[in-house]
Amino acid sequence: MNNYQNRRNKLFENLAQGSLSILFSGSPVRKSADADYPFEANRNFYYLTGIDEPEAVLVLIKTAQLEKSFLFIRDIDEMMEKWVGIYIRPQQAQEISGVDQVLFRSTFKDFLGRQLMFNAIDTLYLDGDRQRADARPLEGERFALKMKKSYPLLNYRDLSNFVFSQRLIKDDQEIAKIRQAIDITNKGLQFMLKNMKPQQFEYEYLADVRYIYNKHGASEMFDSIVASGPNGVILHYVSNDRKTSEGDLCLFDLGAKKEGYGADISRTYPVSGQFSERQKQLYTIVLGAMERVKAFARPGVTLAQLTQQVIDYYGKALVEIGLIQDKSEVSKYYYHSVSHFLGLDTHDVGGSMGLMLEPGHVITNEPGLYIEEEQIGIRLENDLLITENGCEDLCVDVPLSIADIESIMKR
Repeated sequence: MNNYQNRRNKLFENLAQGSLSILFSGSPVRKSADADYPFEANRNFYYLTGIDEPEAVLVLIKTAQLEKSFLFIRDIDEMMEKWVGIYIRPQQAQEISGVDQVLFRSTFKDFLGRQLMFNAIDTLYLDGDRQRADARPLEGERFALKMKKSYPLLNYRDLSNFVFSQRLIKDDQEIAKIRQAIDITNKGLQFMLKNMKPQQFEYEYLADVRYIYNKHGASEMFDSIVASGPNGVILHYVSNDRKTSEGDLCLFDLGAKKEGYGADISRTYPVSGQFSERQKQLYTIVLGAMERVKAFARPGVTLAQLTQQVIDYYGKALVEIGLIQDKSEVSKYYYHSVSHFLGLDTHDVGGSMGLMLEPGHVITNEPGLYIEEEQIGIRLENDLLITENGCEDLCVDVPLSIADIESIMKR
């Protein structure tokens, strides 16, 4: 039994008897003319199947007599395959997903009608996951509207919260994939560091990191941030087109993605190879905040409490160096949460700041300082696995100390 079967079996435990559940992988989104954006399957669908193909459907049926899973994949179109590549075949889809039966999408409508007619189905679960911010209805939402018109007496329920609760607790396979993504990210950063020098554009640094991603068959988990000098105070700066100068700090917030799971790592480097005394002072304070969060992260703690640890720490440290006069001024130089959940999405399910951490959660630890008047932005970020008694720092091998960074950059 593979991991996807285990996940579906766990989901079955939460589903009502006499129910049918439907999840869609989604369809490519048109970019312009005849070009589409790169396709990624709906994350809940992928979590339960391991299939990253468009136009696929997962159906779960639970009755008094059976619990069965069915996967519908695109019908083979030999002409389209000449243009876009080979479609997944039933045997391959079955081997990956471990579903009971693989069928072609053209049979889905008749299959659904038969199941609703002959299997005493009174509850229909549909995936209400809306991680996307735009207003266009998703395939599952369009399908739900049609079903409610055709079958108004069914009990309609949202499946996404059941899947979200499972996705929050990472299994061994998921943790291994996150570790793999972190390792690739580390290799990319260290390769870039050895070539880093002033008078390069931010995108040149990123090109070195991407080169290593590509060599390992990985991609970017999210739009990478490479923010030098004054750009370092912009939290989500992604233009990455400034030419760096001697003495600049350059803030990196990026992560490789491999097999659906990614890293989320931030580092801040001196482009000249050495930190100034002022940069060392501020970097050391951010590093201290990071260590404080790591020491505090454990089951029963909330993300809001982790952020408060940083605010309390800065409230003393920034007063000591004369940057602020009172703790109430911390928000002038630090204005984001210190953590979010990480998994199939960068900002993964479980986003509530009040949710108590549990073993198996993977979160980020990313304090920062942003001093606009000095054109200094520093952010440090590692990924933490919550354990029974505390946490494991999954990024412990990614160079972080001032001494280690300057040693790698020594020319």
